[in-house]
Amino acid sequence: MNKRYNDLNTYFRNIFGCRVQKIAIDAGLTCPNRDGTISTEGCIYCNARGSGTGAYMEGLSIKDQIIKGKKALSKRYKAKKFIAYFQSFSNTYAQLGKLKRLYEEALSVDDVVGLSIGTRPDCINEPVLKLLKDYAKKYMIWIEYGLQSSHDKTLDIINRGHDFQCFKKAVEATKDRGIKICSHVILGLPNEDRTHMLETAKLLAGMNIDGIKLHLLYVVRGTRLEALYRQGNYRCLEQQEFAGLVCDFLELLPQKMVIQRLTGDPHPKELVAPLWSRKKGKTIALINDTLKKRNTWQGKYY
Repeated sequence: MNKRYNDLNTYFRNIFGCRVQKIAIDAGLTCPNRDGTISTEGCIYCNARGSGTGAYMEGLSIKDQIIKGKKALSKRYKAKKFIAYFQSFSNTYAQLGKLKRLYEEALSVDDVVGLSIGTRPDCINEPVLKLLKDYAKKYMIWIEYGLQSSHDKTLDIINRGHDFQCFKKAVEATKDRGIKICSHVILGLPNEDRTHMLETAKLLAGMNIDGIKLHLLYVVRGTRLEALYRQGNYRCLEQQEFAGLVCDFLELLPQKMVIQRLTGDPHPKELVAPLWSRKKGKTIALINDTLKKRNTWQGKYY
């Protein structure tokens, strides 16, 4: 068995017949967990950049960011088509008219075949879903809901600002509109062990969502997680431990679910720990090697 999980590149190639790359976009939006609606502190692992590129602060328009990304990704990966990935903060958290302008600016660029919109499950509403449904008639539209964990106690510890029921409601509201649904999950959250993480996998496996992104919890400068780590109150996962958990997680997911990501990309200058997380290629190779050694695959125990 050569392909042991349903990876994103293969999924795109099967649909478009060529290499498709996502271009990360910073639209200058914010988050209810940052602007005071829920909290001003954000999640304990998130700093003021909100996982963003900083491109908005540099004055780059959506179109400029895509053109710059196209040039780099065409050269590096020979990509022919592109998905505009609205990554920073919560990208459905603005007035409908503003969102429409942002999305359509991205879709107006040549060779952009769709949108991937990162957001929170408490930042979706009917007008936005109707807008995305209209786009989905012509383009590939993904909405990426940050869940992180199915356990409400964990969501409270990380100051997420919503519960699992909120995520379930968002998924149900999004279904049957032609919009693809991706969930983000973080492995290694405080107070969670293997049992907790695999319970999240089992719940997501039964929700008929289209894709998932798995992330390692790493410690970033300027976050409350950094304070916990320096006080000795948080332990990072070891590389082999993380690889094993990813394999455990994949075994429980349906084979049709698209695995959009196996681990994250920390900003090297912001990373505190674990230092091994800088070596993404080595981590992915370790995951693949572990799957092979176990003779296992995505969906084996689904």
